[in-house]
Amino acid sequence: MADRNPGQENRFEMTRRAVLSAVGAGGLAGVSGCLGDIGGGGGGDDTVKYGMLNPMTGPYAGLAEEQRKGAKLAVKTINESDDYDFTIDAKYGDTQADAETGQQEARKMVEQHGASYMMGAISSSVALGLNEFASEESVVYSPGAAAIPITGKNCNEYVFRSETNTAQIAEACSEWTLNNLGSNVWFHIADYAYGQSVLREWRSRMQESNADFSEAGVTRAQLGAKNFDSFISQMKNSDADVVVVGSTGGDLIEFLNQASAQGLSNQKEIMTTTGSFQVVRGALGEKADGIYSGTRYVPQLDSGTNKEFVEAYTNENDGEPDSFARVAYDSITMVANGIKEAGSTDPDDVIETLPGLKMQSLLGENEFRSCDHQAKNPVWVGQNVYNGGEMADVKLITEVNGDDAIPSCDQTGCQL
Repeated sequence: MADRNPGQENRFEMTRRAVLSAVGAGGLAGVSGCLGDIGGGGGGDDTVKYGMLNPMTGPYAGLAEEQRKGAKLAVKTINESDDYDFTIDAKYGDTQADAETGQQEARKMVEQHGASYMMGAISSSVALGLNEFASEESVVYSPGAAAIPITGKNCNEYVFRSETNTAQIAEACSEWTLNNLGSNVWFHIADYAYGQSVLREWRSRMQESNADFSEAGVTRAQLGAKNFDSFISQMKNSDADVVVVGSTGGDLIEFLNQASAQGLSNQKEIMTTTGSFQVVRGALGEKADGIYSGTRYVPQLDSGTNKEFVEAYTNENDGEPDSFARVAYDSITMVANGIKEAGSTDPDDVIETLPGLKMQSLLGENEFRSCDHQAKNPVWVGQNVYNGGEMADVKLITEVNGDDAIPSCDQTGCQL
């Protein structure tokens, strides 16, 4: 791996939390063996202390419910399994989809709970702040957000992402959109890190494609916006064939509701980056019919350990898992496999072992790529099809495997 961040050569200094926690728990007698074997969570080498940071309030609260359920199931599965010789002690916090609050919650997890592992955030702006925090505090962090810079130019050795990023979605769907939905494209985004990443990745791939491409227009709405009338009017009055929408959660639901009311979906094809999410389909009902989406996960997949996961999830919860539950579950279990392989719960041992380690995930054999710690997830082009009931189903049209969907680290801007 590349040189560590400045100051990290003092490795005894950087494991101070583990020492202090062990001393506080049982005096110096609790510190046994070499320092590298001390559990990163401070409870000895049989306990891993985790901080789960989910936006339980704010614009992504509906998505956060799924993320937290997936995290809790991962913790239960690991703690009840004979495959792991450690247990996870998890505490849960609320980032409120706010970057400052996210860092405050993370610091609380480290200082009060002794956490040396974190998972969470959905807002990419929050996740980018937690990236920086993880590097400063030597905490292994698994983001639940998708903007490229998280494992791109803002990557660091403590960040391992199981979430499918915007470049993977764009790689799988951008040229397909031009060839199948139309070559004159209008882009609409939520104007923050995630939406900006969608615009950048889709536009660049469309420009480089062999297919015809022209840009009809771009509109940007503030995160949490409620009124899209003027944007939708511009799209309707344009000669665009297709509208590519880079937003999620409440922003996407509001936009698609208003697009349906104004007849946009009858005039233009609509391709989204997250329209296949269960919370979006559940909120839209019949109005989700016909919407296309880059698709990261559906519970019907016959891959990896997914069948066992879906069965366990439905036994624990009312309904099937969504993509955010999948991400949380894979994030925690894949890191747990790195802890198992390292034979140590110390984060600094785990970050040496985990990159490139092949393992089973819900999406089949997977790994965190060595050069940027991005999971090599497959991506599907999907379309929502309403057949009655509470929500539309997702019809998978085509799959792009993990090796083909993931762009090179030269493109994403990370070299670890």
